[in-house]
Amino acid sequence: MPHWLDTREYPFAPHYLEIGPHRMHYVDEGQGEVLLFVHGTPSWSFDFRHLIKAFSPTHRCIAPDHLGFGLSDKPTSYPYRTQTHADNLMVLIEQLNLKNITLVVHDFGGPIGLNYALRQPDNVKKLVILNTWLWSSEGEPEFEQAKKMLRSPLLPFLYKYLNFSARFLLPRSFGDRNKLSRHIHRHYTRPFDKPASRMGTVAFARSLLKDQAWFESLWMRRACITDKPTLFVWGMKDPFITGKYLDKFADHFFYRRVVRLEETGHFPQEENPEAVIREMRAFLTQGSH
Repeated sequence: MPHWLDTREYPFAPHYLEIGPHRMHYVDEGQGEVLLFVHGTPSWSFDFRHLIKAFSPTHRCIAPDHLGFGLSDKPTSYPYRTQTHADNLMVLIEQLNLKNITLVVHDFGGPIGLNYALRQPDNVKKLVILNTWLWSSEGEPEFEQAKKMLRSPLLPFLYKYLNFSARFLLPRSFGDRNKLSRHIHRHYTRPFDKPASRMGTVAFARSLLKDQAWFESLWMRRACITDKPTLFVWGMKDPFITGKYLDKFADHFFYRRVVRLEETGHFPQEENPEAVIREMRAFLTQGSH
């Protein structure tokens, strides 16, 4: 394990899956029904650590790090597309023979994880959805504004050489920046300790330009999962994925519980884990519809 990792915060044994010549790291803690945690950017399984510690006494908690993130390999030459991460997640599920899964998804983990639910709905029992999306943002005023930066030739430089996503965007996404200590923030910046290790974050930024049609194709197939018992826990102070994304989800999912955390930002599981754990515990113990 890397020297910078605080194993009191993250006390999990490492596991690895071979994806071609590369190793994808994942957490596999506890026994019981499966909780599969799927992260976004610029994060990794670390941001689910509180939830894993809370639920591993009663559930089998699986939390992969996408290639290019966390403790997984970070090849400099790799097709870092959102669809590739989704394919890798399917390989992990098949290799570990995971059944009757409750998916817990956040940020880019939404389209990555929900892609699996759309392709294998009979193997997904419940959904827990945190500050994410599943459709094209084309035409949205915020996205149209963001396109200017996403298209800028400066963006790859900022991401690759200044670690812009982990160093600057992540703290800005918190409702209360005091909730992100320097020690914890270090666990989000250190996986990307040199420019060559930051290609995954660069690619997710580019995905916002390139993959909108794919996101919309997922949304068009939503009918096979909208009757799943679903818990939405949303940080309402998220400056990027705002409350209107939650409203769109809630309008289309039939058996839903919606929890709005008014003072919390983009990372509810990091900024307000107690509330997320409380709501998940109630949700997981209740019967299906």
